[in-house]
Amino acid sequence: MPQQVRAVVARAVGEPVTIEAVNVPDPGPGEAVVAVKACGVCHTDLHYREGGINDGFPFLLGHEAAGFVESVGEGVSDLSPGDYVVLAWRAPCGRCRSCRRGRPWYCFDSANASQPMTLADGTPLSPALGIGAFADKTLVAAAQAVKVDPRARPEAAGLVGCGIMAGFGAAAITGGVGRGDTVAVFGCGGVGDAAIAAASLAGARTIVAVDVDGRKLEWARRFGATHVVDASAGDPVEAVRGLTGGFGADVVIEAVGRPDTYRQAFLARDHAGTLVQVGVPTPEMTVELPLVELFGRGGALKASWYGDCLPTRDFPALIELYLAGRLDLDGFVSETIGLDGVEEAFARMRRGEVLRSVVVL
Repeated sequence: MPQQVRAVVARAVGEPVTIEAVNVPDPGPGEAVVAVKACGVCHTDLHYREGGINDGFPFLLGHEAAGFVESVGEGVSDLSPGDYVVLAWRAPCGRCRSCRRGRPWYCFDSANASQPMTLADGTPLSPALGIGAFADKTLVAAAQAVKVDPRARPEAAGLVGCGIMAGFGAAAITGGVGRGDTVAVFGCGGVGDAAIAAASLAGARTIVAVDVDGRKLEWARRFGATHVVDASAGDPVEAVRGLTGGFGADVVIEAVGRPDTYRQAFLARDHAGTLVQVGVPTPEMTVELPLVELFGRGGALKASWYGDCLPTRDFPALIELYLAGRLDLDGFVSETIGLDGVEEAFARMRRGEVLRSVVVL
């Protein structure tokens, strides 16, 4: 029968989030109920609260989560109650034009639960990225629940579900960073540092971290940056070129999502190099670039959606790297909090005081 749980809800643009009673239905065909054990506080949740994603209020926030399958619906054969899972906001359908072209990481019809979760009065909720995991339990499409090794603690494992995968994949998959490459990362929050960690694992010889916050630059060193550049103290483009033989980096990751940093990242790229944007802009943002530079530099300008990952392939792989001591997921966990700490965590995130606050249930 349906259950009532505690959850974090954003009711209106810019208003503080509230803890509400939320109804979670029994799983229908192709669905699963997951008991959430930990969920990271991601910038995307704040974007939802600020109306930067869409206007589908009220939102059930939270999407970067790990937990245990409690129950599954009809037709679900690859999940069982008790399975330890990380939740994914991409679950390729296998049928859309992108999946049929062999590019499921661009799936245009990713699976979500068909039943709504609701407020106590029956008001339907919009779950963030189809997940809604700032809650004791949540309803998802079964394909969104990716089984991983249960030895990974939930506080760390859940982060793979969004920010870590986005940054890691931007470097390792979209950017194709390889041994001996030079890399620059603009923006050294959780996503940028995950890109730095991926570049380090790939054997990049030079990894330049660029930010305006000294704390973040120190964090970047911990994840593998060989050099740091304080963009508030001078021209970061010239600094990156100076650290890469005067040429610019082979791969540049833009993990901020702002026109000014995108332009800097574009100009910090070597000829025939690759620029990967993984920072999420807001709808009104535009960027202007000199067309002769766009033509003359060649190479590739790419956007990385979710690190161009396949969750069923890549989540377990990142968890194995963590368990082998090669990917420091624990280093991304700045603090653990309860459900009632999300609003304060948003403020700390805005001030740049944390890589990730993680809600523990």
